Amino acid sequence: MKHVIIKAQILKFLKQLCYESNTSITIITHDLGVVAELADRVIVMYAGQIVEDTDVYSLFKNPKHPYTRGLLESTPTLDSRKELTSIEVQYLPW
Repeated sequence: MKHVIIKAQILKFLKQLCYESNTSITIITHDLGVVAELADRVIVMYAGQIVEDTDVYSLFKNPKHPYTRGLLESTPTLDSRKELTSIEVQYLPW
């Protein structure tokens, strides 16, 4: 529980820092809760390639790429008792 409180304090600090300094920050994370809390724009990468570049609202409302949908479906929720969805590996042709 302590970790959740500290995380919330850090997110609040980062938002305040951006507001007060009129700047932006880049966050690299797999934590979609952090994305929802902090981001205006989101770039989703898969296998080192950008697969989706959108605003945060569109990402959660209508994800375009299968990897993005897999990330969203694999996020646990408190009220969900369903089995988490795994993300199938997609090999990119390079």
